[in-house]
Amino acid sequence: MSTSPRTLQEIDAACWAELERAATEPGHAWRLMALATVDGDAADLRHVVLRESRPAERSLIFYTDARSPKVAQLAAHPLGTLLLWSRALRWQLRLRCRFYIAVDGAEVAARWQQLKATPAALDYLSPLAPGQALQAPLPEPTHEGHFALVTARVERLDWLELHDDGLHRRALIDAEGARWVAP
Repeated sequence: MSTSPRTLQEIDAACWAELERAATEPGHAWRLMALATVDGDAADLRHVVLRESRPAERSLIFYTDARSPKVAQLAAHPLGTLLLWSRALRWQLRLRCRFYIAVDGAEVAARWQQLKATPAALDYLSPLAPGQALQAPLPEPTHEGHFALVTARVERLDWLELHDDGLHRRALIDAEGARWVAP
């Protein structure tokens, strides 16, 4: 984006345009999102890869191993935050989301069908769950996939634009509307 958005509506549109680009451009800064979840009484944080952006639904999609701790954490507490940073734009985007996990159904089957012909399928074919102790460096893959589709419905978009002169701008967009807030 060559010029900075000026209005709250332009900010919202620009964020979703960047999210759409990030879902299809492997080198985009927002392709890797930091996902914060609740693990008991502690926070947990890791990166996930943005696979799809659906601006009309205000949702994002990423994939994971169905046995991953994040799946259990989101099942127990389906609210979390995605954090994105673009050095080129100098934008930080915090997305408070409600997460939905799918392990079967037409949407999952269609994506798995596309993915299983690629090297990325190995991420979901390990006989061991993520984080499980290993006896050898790499276990042999199985034929059974453990693929899950996670949909993040954005409930709150928190945009921060940083400037060298210190005149930063911040906006919140949620069910209460769009508004400027102090950076």
